[in-house]
Amino acid sequence: MNHRILAWLGLVLAGAIAAISGPNLMTAGAAGPQTHDSLHVLAPITRGNLTIFPVVGGTDYDTSRLLTLDEGIRAGSVVVTEQGSLGGLVRRGQPVHPHSGAEVNELVLVNNSDRPLLLLAGEIVTGGKQDRVIGADRLVPPKSDPISLSVFCVEPGRWVGQSMQFGSLKSQMAQPSVRVPAMAAKNQQEVWNQVAVARDAMKAKSGTGGATGGSLGNAVGPTTSYAVVMAAPRVQETIDSVAGNYESMLHELRKVDAKGVVVAINGSLVWADLFASNDLLSRYWQKLARSYAAESLTTVGEKGSADQNSAQAFLDRLSGSREVIETEAGLFRRAEVTGDGYKVFTLTALLPKAGFDVHIAKMSCEDETRQKPRPWGIMR
Repeated sequence: MNHRILAWLGLVLAGAIAAISGPNLMTAGAAGPQTHDSLHVLAPITRGNLTIFPVVGGTDYDTSRLLTLDEGIRAGSVVVTEQGSLGGLVRRGQPVHPHSGAEVNELVLVNNSDRPLLLLAGEIVTGGKQDRVIGADRLVPPKSDPISLSVFCVEPGRWVGQSMQFGSLKSQMAQPSVRVPAMAAKNQQEVWNQVAVARDAMKAKSGTGGATGGSLGNAVGPTTSYAVVMAAPRVQETIDSVAGNYESMLHELRKVDAKGVVVAINGSLVWADLFASNDLLSRYWQKLARSYAAESLTTVGEKGSADQNSAQAFLDRLSGSREVIETEAGLFRRAEVTGDGYKVFTLTALLPKAGFDVHIAKMSCEDETRQKPRPWGIMR
């Protein structure tokens, strides 16, 4: 048989195997162009040293069927528990390891609803043997079997069960400096390091005491939990002093049909969150706004000069020299792109009639050859 035909058949067979083999990880030498030319930033909204640039344009997709973690846990249709608590049941194509021991970086999730579940990196689940933060965006199908959920601990020191199941921290996501080591470095120790710095800086900033607790300790007791500190009333008041009335900001974002934001702190562009619709941005806005505010309160550094033009340039750079793609056939594709001084994470839905980018997160980084997060001058 002709060698060209044999080569072609080999490529077809490889593609077919990849399509049916469940989760797949692939590294490409160069990322293809990502075109988001129709997206553009508007004039900024500023609160203290926090600047939010609304992002508008592009197609507004129907995301009403997507279920958020908060909605699912509140309705009782989404269950998150320690590894082993469900007796080692497995999901097709993605095993839940059949042992009874809990794992620091692994939880088990079941979606009992009839809607696809959207999970965002940075969402915090509380309870179990220690609080965790979700490490990567993903979709979970309706009526799912138990799946293994990759997480990072944000409560060093505790390994005692408070409850069989987890709740979600509804008021806030992990701030960007905590999300960076989870999403980019994927390093538990670096997550713990950033948790300790952010937690203690927020205690000092909010007047709730240092590492030993102070007046915060009087309210909640000594704690290493990032979630407990961030949910404390006085800390929330301090965060809201920057975020202001997040409902008023949300009103401004809805008015222009924003689908995302570019974030600057001390005049330096550090982050972007882009969604498939204004609906999704609105549903996550309270948690996102408070995460940005927390970052602004615990960050020091020289004053930058970010403006609308530089924010647009930050938004426009979404391609890079290296791309890692993880797919789960018929469900989602997750792409990680490394550029010059930044990383971009894109979650694409592959559900029937839902082939679109659900969420794009972009972070500013220092040295992508080492894949280490850029030091943002967090207060110590």
